[in-house]
Amino acid sequence: MAERVRDVGAVVLITADGGRRKGRVLSLKANVDEALAGMESVKRVVVVRHTRQQVVMEPGRDRWYHELMREANQPVPPVPMASRAPLFVLYTSGSAGRPKGVVHTTGGYMTYAYFTSRLVFDLRPDDVFWCTADLGWIAGHSYTLYGPLLNGATTFIYEGALSYPEPDRIWRMIDRHGVSVLHTTPTLVRSFTKSGEAWLTKFNLASLRLLGSGGEAISVEAWRWYHRVVGRERCPVVDTWWQTETGGVMIATPPGAVAAWPGHTGLALPGVELALVDGDGKPVHDDNAEEQGYLMVLKPWPGMLSTVWNDDERYRTEYWGRFPGQYFTGDGARRSKDGYLTILGRVDDVLNVSGYRLGVMEIESALISHPLVAEAVVMGRPDPEKGESVVAFVTLIEGAEPMPDFKEELSRHVARVIGSFARPDVLKLVDTLPKTRSGKIMRRLLRQMMGEDSGSGQSMNSSSL
Repeated sequence: MAERVRDVGAVVLITADGGRRKGRVLSLKANVDEALAGMESVKRVVVVRHTRQQVVMEPGRDRWYHELMREANQPVPPVPMASRAPLFVLYTSGSAGRPKGVVHTTGGYMTYAYFTSRLVFDLRPDDVFWCTADLGWIAGHSYTLYGPLLNGATTFIYEGALSYPEPDRIWRMIDRHGVSVLHTTPTLVRSFTKSGEAWLTKFNLASLRLLGSGGEAISVEAWRWYHRVVGRERCPVVDTWWQTETGGVMIATPPGAVAAWPGHTGLALPGVELALVDGDGKPVHDDNAEEQGYLMVLKPWPGMLSTVWNDDERYRTEYWGRFPGQYFTGDGARRSKDGYLTILGRVDDVLNVSGYRLGVMEIESALISHPLVAEAVVMGRPDPEKGESVVAFVTLIEGAEPMPDFKEELSRHVARVIGSFARPDVLKLVDTLPKTRSGKIMRRLLRQMMGEDSGSGQSMNSSSL
């Protein structure tokens, strides 16, 4: 939070006294106070009363939202904005370690959010649309707020875990509120399959007419279960691919327009021109087999990011520098003979964990910031539920004597620095890391060891490496 506030030069921060998740109350205001310690740029903190827990209000800086609203003039006329005026800055992990502040503009982003919501989800004014994504991520922006509301639909928002207090929480809410379009992640679908069908069969789910999936690739098995059990074999399943940077869906199977096939993400949306290229940037063509290569975008689209906040050079280098004149998505893809694209995952050092894009250098930096850690290497490995899981190898400073619960302490440290979603699933304490003569860590050997190891997370000594 502190890093982002400093980067954008924020002068106002809006938060709540607390939040709720799985029966616990999260101390949001206390986290804000910690992040803003010693930061003089923020002149005002607006606090929404939500959980009614006790919070510390700093005189002259902090104000309650409900008190400000009593003093507000209503109505407030909208302010006309230029189409290229910045609408918001949203941070996404990058392979270079420091998160990128992706800038989306007012006219282009909203046009694309409106268009893709209507096309991909066949959105109608009488729909109750539920995108289960966190509001702080791009899916929450595009398909919880802007897209549905621009189309005049009702958007459904829920605070908390979808499986608490029982795994039927999500299905109970769909029936109770008449949700007609559900857009969620493959991670959640996999968790549904794990909990079993009995939690669904007691609910009607007749209001559902369309199911969406996004954030990561959905397996054939999860797709079929989603269609059969949740959709009762009458709701089309629309898989999607897009990024924080694209602002909206780029590849999908719009219902009624094209067929959907399990294991295939879909086709480029109208107006989106994609290509698969090899390592030299040349188009991949093979009439006798499925084509595979780097996924590139050849022409501009309305929802594209306009720059990286305060770093135009990084914008040019990371997105346009690899193959000049083409937007590099950072993903690999495969194209079938009939033109359907399947996303194969990241080709740089970015992990996709439960739909969250996490830069390995970002997690490594968080681990190394602990006073007892000397070096850290983070890698991903396939995970049947989360897509990828985070595996961390850590060496300690000379003479360090960690407590028995040190691994849990390190995990909590990562959660404090980045967020709970970045906690390592497996954390291995090692004496040394394998390196070349030039001092470069040999990630290849670590990957081999991950393949041989059971993933128990137990400590290993240097002889293991």
